[in-house]
Amino acid sequence: MAKSYEKEHPVKAFGWAARDTSGVLSPFHFSRRATGEKDLRFKVLYTGICHSDLHHLKNDWGSSKYPLVPGHEIVGVVTEVGSKVQKFKVGDKVGVGCLIGSCRTCEDCADDLENYCPKKIITYDGPRYYDGTLTFGGYSDHMVVDEHFAIHWPEKLPLDGGAPLLCAGITTYSPLKHFGLDKPGVHIGVVGLGGLGHVAVKFAKAFGAKVTVISTSPSKKEEALKEFGADSFLVSRDAEAMQAAAGTLHGIIDTVSAVHPILPLLSLLKNHAKYILLGAPGKPLELPVFPLLLGRKIVAGSAIGGIKETEEMLNFAAEHGITADVEVIPIDYVNTAIERLAKNDVRYRFVIDVGNTLKAA
Repeated sequence: MAKSYEKEHPVKAFGWAARDTSGVLSPFHFSRRATGEKDLRFKVLYTGICHSDLHHLKNDWGSSKYPLVPGHEIVGVVTEVGSKVQKFKVGDKVGVGCLIGSCRTCEDCADDLENYCPKKIITYDGPRYYDGTLTFGGYSDHMVVDEHFAIHWPEKLPLDGGAPLLCAGITTYSPLKHFGLDKPGVHIGVVGLGGLGHVAVKFAKAFGAKVTVISTSPSKKEEALKEFGADSFLVSRDAEAMQAAAGTLHGIIDTVSAVHPILPLLSLLKNHAKYILLGAPGKPLELPVFPLLLGRKIVAGSAIGGIKETEEMLNFAAEHGITADVEVIPIDYVNTAIERLAKNDVRYRFVIDVGNTLKAA
C-alpha cells in the first residue's frame, strides 16, 4: 500500500530496546518515519507492559528482530497531524494498541476485523512498515501512526489504569461479545486471575454474567470474590470441588500463557458450551477429543479485536468504571518489572510512566 509522507526527513526518537535474546532493555536512539498526510504524531505518556512483551524480548516465539522496542498498550497526547487527518487535532488524548497497519481491502478489514488481516502490521517487532522502516513500540518518547489505527481516549477513563485495556481489555472483551457470553445470567469461568483474567472478570460482571474464577492459587480467592466481584472460586487442583462444579458453565475464558491441562477444565462446561483460549503458551497444549464429541463442546481462540471494537470497548470501560489494576513504574525500573512479570509477581499489570520518567541520554 503506497503512502504519502509530507516531511523529507525522519524524526529522531528515544526509547529503551533489547539487543538480543537476553531481553535486557537499555537506552536506545532511533528514528520514527516522517509524518504522512494521514498520520498523527503523539507524545507517549503511559505504556503498559504486556506478557507478550516478555515473549518478544526473549524470542520465545522464534520471530523476534533486534533491536526491539516493545510496547503496544500506549496512551499519549497528539502533537502533530498530517494535512488529511480528519479525526484528530493537536492536544487530543489518544490510544494505540497492538495494530498500526492492515491492507484495508480484504474481507476481514471490510468487517472491521483488522486484527485478522493477513497483511496486518503489529505495533512492534512486526513486518516493516509500508515505507520499509522497522516497527518500534511504546517504550519510547513518541509514536507516529495512521489515524485509522488511533483511538480517541474517553474523557472519564484514567490514562494509567486504562492503558492495559488496549491489549488486555480488548483481548477479553472481544471473545465475550463474539461468543455470546455478554448477556445477563450467563455463567462464565475465567481461568487464571492475572493480567488478562482480572480484566475478564470485570467485563463479564459488567455484562451481568455470573463469574467463577478458576485458579491453581487458593490465596487468590479473597481477591477474586471481594475485590473483583466474582461469584465463586474454584481451585483447579481440588478434584472434589471440580467434580461438584462439573457441567455448570456456559463458557470458559482461559487466560493462562503456560502449558496446562485442559481436560479437567472441559468437564466444567455444559453441553454445547465454549472453551476460549486467550493465552499463548510456548509449547502446544494437549487437546482431548472425547469430551468435545460427547458434549458438542467448542474449543476456540481469539486475538485482540479490530479498531472499531477496541473503541467500543474503551467507551464501555469508561461508562462502567473498568480499569486494570496497575503498578505504575519509572522507565529505569523496566528490567526489574520484566523479571517480576516472568515470576507472576505483579498485581496485575505494570504500566510505565513514560511521559515523566523517560529522559534522553
